[in-house]
Amino acid sequence: MTGPAWSRPEAGREPAAAALLAWLADARAPRLCVVTGSAGCGKSNLLAWLIGHGTRDGERPERRVHGFVPLAGQTALTTTWVLAQQLFVAARTPGELLTALPADERRTVLVLPDLHAAQTPAAITELLLRLSELPHLRVLVEVRSGRAEAEALMKGPSAVMNLDEAQWTDPDRHAEWAAGRNPSEPVPQPEPEAVDLNDPAAVCAADPWQVSVRYERSGDDHGGLRAAWLRAGASLTREQSPAERAVVLLAALGDDADPRLPDRLAVLADGAAWRVVWRRVRGDIRPPWPGPARALSSARGHLAGTVLVSDHQGTVRLVRETDAASAGRLPEPVGQVAALAVTAEGDALVLDAQGGLHVRHAPAAPRATGLSALLEDGPTPLEQLVETVRARLGNRSRTLAACGDALTVADDTGHVHAFGSRDGETVRLHEGAVTALAALDLAGPGEDGPGIPLVYSGGADGTVRAWGPGAEPLAVPVRVRACPVSALAAAVTDTGPVLATGWADGLVEHQCLDNGTVRTYRPGPAVRALALTDSGALLIGTDETLVCLRPVTVTP
Repeated sequence: MTGPAWSRPEAGREPAAAALLAWLADARAPRLCVVTGSAGCGKSNLLAWLIGHGTRDGERPERRVHGFVPLAGQTALTTTWVLAQQLFVAARTPGELLTALPADERRTVLVLPDLHAAQTPAAITELLLRLSELPHLRVLVEVRSGRAEAEALMKGPSAVMNLDEAQWTDPDRHAEWAAGRNPSEPVPQPEPEAVDLNDPAAVCAADPWQVSVRYERSGDDHGGLRAAWLRAGASLTREQSPAERAVVLLAALGDDADPRLPDRLAVLADGAAWRVVWRRVRGDIRPPWPGPARALSSARGHLAGTVLVSDHQGTVRLVRETDAASAGRLPEPVGQVAALAVTAEGDALVLDAQGGLHVRHAPAAPRATGLSALLEDGPTPLEQLVETVRARLGNRSRTLAACGDALTVADDTGHVHAFGSRDGETVRLHEGAVTALAALDLAGPGEDGPGIPLVYSGGADGTVRAWGPGAEPLAVPVRVRACPVSALAAAVTDTGPVLATGWADGLVEHQCLDNGTVRTYRPGPAVRALALTDSGALLIGTDETLVCLRPVTVTP
């Protein structure tokens, strides 16, 4: 494969450039390359040449650069956030980044200049060493010679290029380049403006990277703003308006924060596309945080008005849609819950991580008594349907959705299976695993007779597809992005049918299916689960937060 032509590097650095390209192409070379040398020897210029060419569209795979972070002024935390954004993963800490990256085994090249100018060079060095241990990663880092970070990086397997050595420069071309230069005095960089870290208006309007570094290095909680910012910082540092930043910050604010802050942030959020209805954050006690939200489902039937929330241990709690107050829990935890769905009658279907499908009846569900109980002693239609799924698929189910009398489940091979009115119908919708399902009844709530089920599936292949059992799937995906789908929810709301999609990089998309309007939101942590209520509220579950948002019509 031939990519775009590469220009020659400046300053006679052709030998060094050729060596870097050879390192990139050599599968046997060390995964870590250290470019070092004295101050002013041209390290940054050489890496800028490599980044400029390696990030172009159409560049051949062995020369492609996938992520780069100028490390001057960065900490290990902010470096993590930049890399996570560029590599389409959700990671708030270096540990989360190291956990997320192995899921995608495609070759990935990272270039990181100016390690010696970082805020926390030792911590970043440790992160880079850990990244270079991943077999599909190549890490190229620039650091000034004589620094402790350089010594630490070169202790293990690494390719080392010291630009002070003559072998890396063509002397004739370097002399020609030097003769044509017009050296100028370096322009002093202005000192960053001071930001009042106790003032939500100031931090929402300031440079988010400066705010992030200052909060990270501060020993004060700043009324709860520091914890909220660091919890959601992977989202807050993205390009957005102060109002949008205020929404994200409010959604991450714990109940131990200064009680004046929620109202102040709500005022600052005026004009944003979202309003925070309520939020629950790890550590909250009024009402209590329901735990990591690994699965969500808006309830129906006798559970209407509640949302089912499953934590990492399989406990399924019920919380009120209006304020997240506790409304009980389902009996019998199910271990690691992979997906939840609630039938029209209010029965819960729980899929565990091993592919086992379970039925759970809420304590509030009506029960037959006396003679009726004796006559009805046997499996219910739902339980019979679940037995059919078990018999057909065994433990191959990975996610599920329920709509009317239809139940759909999906597996790791890209197939979606419909049971119920379209018993046993199967279609392949994805390359690789199906990671999320959602279904809605096109008849809408309150209409008589069975509706028309429409199934949405999301996959590890980065597509969302639509399928109506009994018909051919839509040929064109509903959504396509360069990262896997992590969660889906669909509902016919008061304002029309809505599809919500969560992506592996932390993005949530809210799409009004009638008019195609798409709103976006990023909570900061990885999105584990989504739910939509009939009234149009969107619930987003992460390992740190459970937030309820309502879309706002923004007037231009």
